[in-house]
Amino acid sequence: MLQISAGAEDRRAGLPRRSFLQLGTLTLAGLTGADLTVPKRVQAAGEPAIKTSVILLWMAGGPSHIDTYDMKPNAPAEVRGPFTPISTNLPGLDVCDLMPRHAAIANKLSVIRSLHHTLSVHDDASHWLQTGYPLLQARERGQQQPCQGSVVSRLRGACEPGVPAYACVPEDYRSHMGFYQAATYLGSRYNAVNAGGDPSIGKYRPPEFQLPTEVNLARFSGRRELLRTFDTTSRQLEAAGALESMDENQRQAFDLIAGSRARDIFDITRESDAMRDRYGRHGWGQSTLMARRLVEAGATFVTVNLYEKDVDWWDDHYVIEKNLRKRLPIYDQALSALIEDLHERGLSERVLVVACGEFGRNPRIDAHVGRGHWPRAMHAVLSGGGIREGQIIGSTTSNGGEPQDRPFGPGDLLASIYKVLGIDHDTYLPDRQNRPTRLVEHGEPIAELFA
Repeated sequence: MLQISAGAEDRRAGLPRRSFLQLGTLTLAGLTGADLTVPKRVQAAGEPAIKTSVILLWMAGGPSHIDTYDMKPNAPAEVRGPFTPISTNLPGLDVCDLMPRHAAIANKLSVIRSLHHTLSVHDDASHWLQTGYPLLQARERGQQQPCQGSVVSRLRGACEPGVPAYACVPEDYRSHMGFYQAATYLGSRYNAVNAGGDPSIGKYRPPEFQLPTEVNLARFSGRRELLRTFDTTSRQLEAAGALESMDENQRQAFDLIAGSRARDIFDITRESDAMRDRYGRHGWGQSTLMARRLVEAGATFVTVNLYEKDVDWWDDHYVIEKNLRKRLPIYDQALSALIEDLHERGLSERVLVVACGEFGRNPRIDAHVGRGHWPRAMHAVLSGGGIREGQIIGSTTSNGGEPQDRPFGPGDLLASIYKVLGIDHDTYLPDRQNRPTRLVEHGEPIAELFA
């Protein structure tokens, strides 16, 4: 129910202790207006508005670095695995032969090979990678720090009005293992707007802010006018500050639902058949295309989550060759199409693409013909956003087991993402106890990305 209420009695406004207006049963499909606030972006006086955005392809489960971007062809068979490296247009970078489209886009990538940390449990590691803070027993304790998308929503807001600052495609999966993508103490207004996806390819759904079936647009517009009338007659209350944030929250919700622009942005069928084929008629492809639509329209941070255990879940404890033969061609098509598309549209300088998971995989293939969890070495792939492209940063030992040079932690990666977005990683935000808390516990931007 969409409800506006006053709290305790405000003597200045002369209002009763509890007065409220209810606008019928309008759930916004479970999303209240408070979830859609877009604050004014933080910038110094006279500086131009920041317009950079991020698309994070979250590879939940932990992709194998050795079988993708850090291949070891000279290592023993149980280390190098079953795949053959192929050359790319970036000198020194060979990739798995299941990723042939990478050959033409590699010079637009920065591949970090020397990321590492110490947490080998999915939940604990995911919390670290997505919030900048390690957390033991994360599943039992729950998310403790806000994720990067929520921080960005809080500090930057959307690049354009009427578009959510932070979105997840198809959804943020707060209820699933290993997805720590909520705002926590920043408040629910900075949670992601779940963008849904293309129902024709599986379990995907419309955007969560669509109107309930029993509320048509005309009826909704009437309620909007009623709320506007209420606001106009409550200036004293607004002056007292009790409705300041609610007014903005409701406006954002109304704008998203009633505005044709928002509905168009989330309608992937507006893309041509050729473009949809280019990205691939599968979950990774269509979700990545949706992410491009969102940042092009003005979203600031978009996370693509795929959690289909048979295809998209990267936790390859068993038969890793069989799993990657299904998964890597899909990933290869989606990522290469996204990077090429952003360049062709002139968006590459303002949109950073990041692809990573919570850790890497064990250097040795085990008795189950899979690879176990391995936080001591992992990779991340970045492109665009004004960073220096066409480079390999760091390296691992001959078996891919740990960094050989330029070791980086999760905080360094997050600090780099914040820098692209114009956010100082040394910024502090108040936590639940109003204590100043740094955006990342430890970390600095990776210098090579900005050289």
